[in-house]
Order: sequence, then structure tokens, then C-alpha cells
Amino acid sequence: MTALRGPALLFCPADRPDRYPKAMAAADTVIVDLEDAVASRDRPAARQALLGTPLDPERTIVRVNPAGTEDHSLDLEAVRRTAYRRLMVAKSESAADLGELGEWEIVALCETARGVVNAAEIAAVPSVVALMWGAEDLVASLGGYSSRGPGGGYRDVARTARAQVLLAAGAHGRAAIDAVYLDIKDLDGLAAETEDAVASGFAHKACIHPGQVETVRRGFAPGPDRVEWAQRVLAAGAERGVVRVEGQMVDAPLLAQAKRILDRSDL
Repeated sequence: MTALRGPALLFCPADRPDRYPKAMAAADTVIVDLEDAVASRDRPAARQALLGTPLDPERTIVRVNPAGTEDHSLDLEAVRRTAYRRLMVAKSESAADLGELGEWEIVALCETARGVVNAAEIAAVPSVVALMWGAEDLVASLGGYSSRGPGGGYRDVARTARAQVLLAAGAHGRAAIDAVYLDIKDLDGLAAETEDAVASGFAHKACIHPGQVETVRRGFAPGPDRVEWAQRVLAAGAERGVVRVEGQMVDAPLLAQAKRILDRSDL
């Protein structure tokens, strides 16, 4: 399995091929969306656009409609005629939803109550390379109307789902993708949420607008102080056991964190 490119993933409506190259120029990986971004009546044209406007397959994911729907089968027929080998499966709810998709690398989008509850089962599917969670469809599946409280932060149910999907991904060695931030103009809020995602262990964050990409990239790039700390930890020889670095005891977990910080500094 190959790693997804870069921290910033950008959704692009499949029925807007004029936006494909712009999205590819802006983001690390483009998610060409055949599901929610496209009205049902426009999906046949969107599939034709997918076929007629090729992008770099190493930096492209195609989001297909949920398993068991007619659109899902038609989406797969279209993708088979392309060079794309990564699918994002909307509303993934069980291993059975993904069992017949072994020819592709799968990003499972856990965005319903059932999908979140079964996240560990989904992450264990061999073809799954990453898990993403989604807040709005999740709350809708529960009969709610808002994933965020008056202050803009996630409600408890959304935070619980976010953590559960992250833990399931980590337990099975899969990458975790944080959900989109819907307020396009609120880059400060996006920056704060990205910082929390990085600190918690998410490998990527999805975007809905090119203007969000640089904020996400900056959030995943460690600041100079963190890079210097990581360099001091490695220079102190922490790989040989517990050492003291500027009054802090550093052992294997902190060594692993230091190595990840330096890895991200090269992005």
C-alpha cells in the first residue's frame, strides 16, 4: 500500500472538469467527488467528465456513492475505465460494503452512526489504506441538526466519533483523515482545528476550498521550536534509553514523537 500524498486533501466536484487542474495545482491530493458534490441528475455527465479529464493517478482519489446504490455500481464501472486506483467510499458502514473492492486502495468514509460504530471492522479490511470521518452526515443519521455548538466547537457526539475513527485507524496501521471545515472564511478556526488534528495523530485533513489548503499545510508543518526540540532529543541519544533533555525525561514514546516532527518538517 502506498501513502496518500501530503497533508491537504481537496474535494472537487466531478461534474466540474474545469476545476480539476486548479484543484490539482492547489492541493497535495484531489478527491474527485461523484457523491454529495454532484446532483443526482448530473452524475452521468460527471462520470463522463471523470473519463475525459485525466489527472495524476498518484495524487487522485475518486469518491464514489455508497455501496448498495445504483450510482455506486455505475461509479465503479466508470472508474474501471480510468487509471485511478484509489476510491473513497461514501458512508462506509461495514466490512461487507468494501469486500468486493479489492482491486482498489480504499479510503473508507465513516460518516454514519453505523459506520462509526464499525470503524475498527472497516479498518481491518486489507484494501483499506485510510479512514476519514464526517460530522454532518453523522449527525443527520442520528436525527440531529448540527455537529457544532454555538461557540463553533464540535458537540460531544462528533468529538466521540472523531476519536473513535482515529483510534480504529491507528489500531490497524491506517492513516486517519480529519473532516472538512465548512466555514471557508474562518481560517483561524481552521488553523486551530488543524493544530488539534496534528497533535491528536491525524495524518491528513480534507478541504472544501482551495483557499483552505495553505492553512492546513502550515498546520501540519511543525514550527521551528518543535523542530529544534526534536533535533535535541535525537542528539541526546534517546534511542538508547531514557535520557534527560532540558529537565524533561525522554523515553521511547517521546522519541517517536520527535521523529514524526522531523518527518513532517520535510513535507
